Amino acid sequence: MTVGEIGCCGAYCGTCRVYREHLCKGCKIGYENGDREIAKAKCKMKVCCITKGLRSCADCSDYSACNILNGFYDKNAYKYRKYKEASDFIRASGYDAFLEVADTWKNAYGNYGR
Repeated sequence: MTVGEIGCCGAYCGTCRVYREHLCKGCKIGYENGDREIAKAKCKMKVCCITKGLRSCADCSDYSACNILNGFYDKNAYKYRKYKEASDFIRASGYDAFLEVADTWKNAYGNYGR
């Protein structure tokens, strides 16, 4: 498990079979070494996160006020609320604690055993 398996939005890619089989690049792989061009990315959240050099949006000083991020989290689906919950957990407890919990999940999101 690595921080690279956490999407900019808080999704945990480490549980995804397609990602583990290297058939999906997720939202981060390839930008750090130049295999992919961030200027060609369609996701505004990814462009912002990677351009700022953040591990995820949870590290951003504009986290609470970000229109891009809040627009994503405010979408009407359960998974978006769970991705926000993940980012909030990372902000409060750190990446190591998040990865420890996320390793028990079956999906890109899960419970925190609180």
